[in-house]
Formats: sequence, C-alpha cells, structure tokens
Amino acid sequence: MQPSPFPLPRSRDANPDPAFWAGRRVLVTGHTGFKGGWLCLWLERLGARVSGLSLAPEGTPNLFEAAMVGAGLDSHLADIRDADAVRACLAATNPEIVLHMAAQALVRASYRDPLGTYATNVMGTAHVLEAVRATPSVRAVVVVTSDKAYANREWPYGYRETEALGGHDPYSSSKACAELVAGAYRAAFLAERDCRVATARAGNVIGGGDWSEDRLVPDIVRAFARGDSVEIRAPHATRPWQHVLEPLSGYLRLAECLAGADGARYAEAWNFGPADEDCRPVAHIVDELAQAWGADALWHLSDAIHPHEATFLKVDAAKARAYLAWDRRLRLDAALAWTAAWHRAEASGASARDLTLAQIGAYEALGA
Repeated sequence: MQPSPFPLPRSRDANPDPAFWAGRRVLVTGHTGFKGGWLCLWLERLGARVSGLSLAPEGTPNLFEAAMVGAGLDSHLADIRDADAVRACLAATNPEIVLHMAAQALVRASYRDPLGTYATNVMGTAHVLEAVRATPSVRAVVVVTSDKAYANREWPYGYRETEALGGHDPYSSSKACAELVAGAYRAAFLAERDCRVATARAGNVIGGGDWSEDRLVPDIVRAFARGDSVEIRAPHATRPWQHVLEPLSGYLRLAECLAGADGARYAEAWNFGPADEDCRPVAHIVDELAQAWGADALWHLSDAIHPHEATFLKVDAAKARAYLAWDRRLRLDAALAWTAAWHRAEASGASARDLTLAQIGAYEALGA
C-alpha cells in the first residue's frame, strides 16, 4: 500500500483552531446569505478579522439583519458580476483567507434566469479568483460549489471527488463550470505563487435563520408557522441533508490545512456530506419537522408541473473524514430538531444572534 499524500489529521472531529483564526484577515463572499451569516458569526467567535462581499440581503426576514451579522465585520455590498468592484474589495481588505460562497443558489431560479445564474456562478467565481491573483496577501482560497456539480446518473451510492462533473439544469452545470474555473486558476496562475485553491462540494443544508424562497425547510417552516399545510413537489426525492454547521466546519478546517506548511497537498476538491443513513427522501424531512413542530403541522402533494430535478443524490465524504479530521456530528434527527428549536424560539422573541451563537457553541462542544 502506498503512503497517503496527506499528513495524519491532528484528531478526529477537530474544531476550528482559535489560535489559527484569531486576528487573521478573512474575506467571506456571500456574507449576507444564510450560510454566509452562520460562517461570519463563527469566524467572529473565533477572533478573525472578517470582511464580507455580497449583494444586500434578500428578502425579509433574513439572517444577516435578524442576527446582526454586520455588527462584527467590515461589510462591502457589491455584485461579484462586477469585476472592478471585486478587485477593489480585495485590494481594500487585503485578506489572507478567502471563503467564496456568493452564488445564485437555487435550481428552480436557474430555469427562470439561466444567464444570470451563469454570470454569477461562473464569471463571478472567475472575478473573485482574478482579484485574488492581483492580491499578494491571499494564501488560501476555498471555493464553495455544490454536490449538484456532479453529472447525476441517479446512482444509489455517493459520488466521489473523482467522478465526472456535469449538470442537467443551469444551476448544477454552472457549479460544475465553477469547479473548472477554480482548477484552471489554480494550475495556471496561483500555484506558482504558492496561493492554494480548493473547492468544497456540499448542499442541502438546513438550519435556523433560513427564510429563503423556494427551499424545502424554509417553505415548511413558513407554512407551519401560519398553520397551513405545506405543498411538497417531490416527496420521494432523496438528498444528503445536513445541518449548516457541518459543511461550514469542513470549510474552516480545509482553509486551515491549505494555509499550513504542506497546504499545497490540499489544493483540490473535497466533499462534505452526511452518512448514508441521513440521505433521506423529502417526505421523511417533512414528517420529522412536523413531529418536531407539533400542533397540527400537515403537508400535501403539489399537483403542478415542475421543471426537472434529480431524484437521487448523495456524496461520499470519506476523503474529508480521512484527511481533514472532519466528520458529521449531528444525526439528521438532531439537525431537524435544532432547526425547529431555533425557529420556534426566534418566533417567540428570542435573539436570532444569541440563538445562532449558542448553537455554534453547542456544536463545538460535541467535537471537544
């Protein structure tokens, strides 16, 4: 057996290292979004000097405003489709670590606006990496793509990082293109100056503070809060569900490894996903949330015609478990319970910021 190309991980389920992040300049694109808000609050808790680049938060309510995410960072509101604005932001913030999450993140929205989806997810990624190329301070970049970047063959087993990229819909294919853009910038420009670029593939995250339109859990929460029956499009569609903190912990761990002395070894693609038993159909998610919510929470099947979406999708995260000391900490039932508890507490008047930071602390305690 050949030796591993990676050093041994420091420990299983390692938390982000406060000694690494304290005082470090970090730029998060997409900081006004759901995942971006959770990530920025975690980085603030770790002592990082966080800057954000994104459009203004979309919709009301939203986590960025509800949890006062902007209070702990230097916020730059701009469109990643504007190359000059992206370049100016990196020049002003001079980051050491870039976590690129800004995206058009919805499959159905990509059918309505394919050109906007490609402009944001493909050229936006190119603009960020071109700005990194012009910013000597940057040591490591994590480009967040999606588990939907794989050419979906409806396999019953998880896709590994070596599987073919593709995509039936504009969103999925745009994320596959972003993977290719990241690989080209890594090979052609950034590796030679020892700036390490990795991609992270995850999706179907759930958690408190996600009020996005046209996403399963926010749609369920809104309907339950109104006392309505929630309309479900595809109850048998199976996805790799995970709490938002699971992939975020992976992104942070990957950034730490990239910035290390042997970080060039980690400059490649990584999957972050749950165990097989937590890849469940949509109907299971609705039933579990209904039980956690209580009262008379109900759902019904939509009779409308909807655009194509994959039926079965999951990823194999064995590489991240083996070489990043990363693993899921919350079983799906716990992730759903945390999500329901967050929303019920917030709806009852609890601080969204305090709820989010408390769950981050509880998550860290699971890996201590």
